[in-house]
Amino acid sequence: MPELSYREAVRDALAQAMRKDDDVFIMGEDIAEMGGSMGVTQGMLDEFGADRVRNTPISEIAIVGAGIGAAMQGMRPVVEVMYEDFLTVSMEQIVNQAAKHRYMSGGQLKVPLTIRTQGGAGWSPGAQHAQQVEAWFVHVPGLKVVFASTPADVRGLLWSAIYDDNPVIFFEHRTLYGLKDDVPDELEPIPLGQGRVHREGEDVTVVATGRLVHEALAAAEEAEQEGISVEVFDPRTLQPLDLDGLLASVKKTNRVVVAHEAVTRMGFGAEISAVVQEQAFDWLDAPVELVGAKFAPLPFAPVMEEFVVPHQADVLEAIKRTVGRNGA
Repeated sequence: MPELSYREAVRDALAQAMRKDDDVFIMGEDIAEMGGSMGVTQGMLDEFGADRVRNTPISEIAIVGAGIGAAMQGMRPVVEVMYEDFLTVSMEQIVNQAAKHRYMSGGQLKVPLTIRTQGGAGWSPGAQHAQQVEAWFVHVPGLKVVFASTPADVRGLLWSAIYDDNPVIFFEHRTLYGLKDDVPDELEPIPLGQGRVHREGEDVTVVATGRLVHEALAAAEEAEQEGISVEVFDPRTLQPLDLDGLLASVKKTNRVVVAHEAVTRMGFGAEISAVVQEQAFDWLDAPVELVGAKFAPLPFAPVMEEFVVPHQADVLEAIKRTVGRNGA
């Protein structure tokens, strides 16, 4: 198996799709000569040319709107919104247009649009460049939402997103781009709606997304030294959610911690908690624990940023708290 970084895995999925299918093209701010703000699309202009690697004006509503139009005409555009914070500028197009056309046309129109975007704390970008807003889009019928945490997953999920006939919001985390891991020689598509158990365990399930998958795995290693067996479940696709995989893990361990970088109030973890309480209540030995950022805009100062967002220690504390509820 070759080793790829998360960044290289995204680029590889894009390039392979573009080589396979002339209807796939990419566009966004500075993605051509510059290769995007995070260097993901570097070199793609040389291979595919300016018709298929398109720089755009600084107008997220125009970028997404053009992508919707191209998708409805039969193409498979992948548009990049430089920071997920800037999705706010394009909300009308995403929520009222992309998410609605297939339903309102009775299936006559398809919108195979992928919107790639990135964000996340860990590098002091301040309050307007590092929010985690995935829960907003899970709330919108008609959208699919993906948040991959490893190079192999981001490659396989991005391919599936590109070839889905519905709009997909595809979240990437800024601090994961340099993460390296072995990936299969051949690109293996990963179905949307299929979660992944990163680590088997018996005492508690940690449901984690994005960067917090890796914080949870580190916390699980530490918990093991204290005799606590932790299972780490990554939904990968937030909408549709792998309910079968989630509930199977909960029924196995009987305790749940949900960990994400976004604030906990009305976050994705709150939905996981509700689903577990509704569909697996009789299997629970303790209340669901939520781990997330404090309810505050993200500070610029590194020490304050570290204080606001969750880390390995926060996940470990929640694991110990839920396991200790009944003296286990």
